[in-house]
Amino acid sequence: MALAELPEGRFLGANVIAETIGAPPNYLGKLLQRFAEEGLVVSQKGLGGGFRLGRSPAEITLFQILDPVEDLSPWSGCVLGKPTCSDDSPCRLHGRWKVIKEQYIDLLVSTSLADLTE
Repeated sequence: MALAELPEGRFLGANVIAETIGAPPNYLGKLLQRFAEEGLVVSQKGLGGGFRLGRSPAEITLFQILDPVEDLSPWSGCVLGKPTCSDDSPCRLHGRWKVIKEQYIDLLVSTSLADLTE
């Protein structure tokens, strides 16, 4: 969100971001590198450099931000760890978990950075 609120074309240094949001600089630096690999942010070295969003805040969803960090693919598996869990072969929590999982993923996919900064 700190990058979403930057004026267009400006960059913000990783240390400044870390200080602003209260994050450990090393951890944030690794996250920013990962986001750069995903095209979510752009980095620029040198004076006036740092990081900025790679796309408009309206084009970046919470899912796109969290998936590279949290790997949301396990959400597609069984909450109880069964090797197969589906509507045809459900575990005992499948029906209730499916509703929660779908709502969570829908929230992440349908919420953009712009939604959070308005």
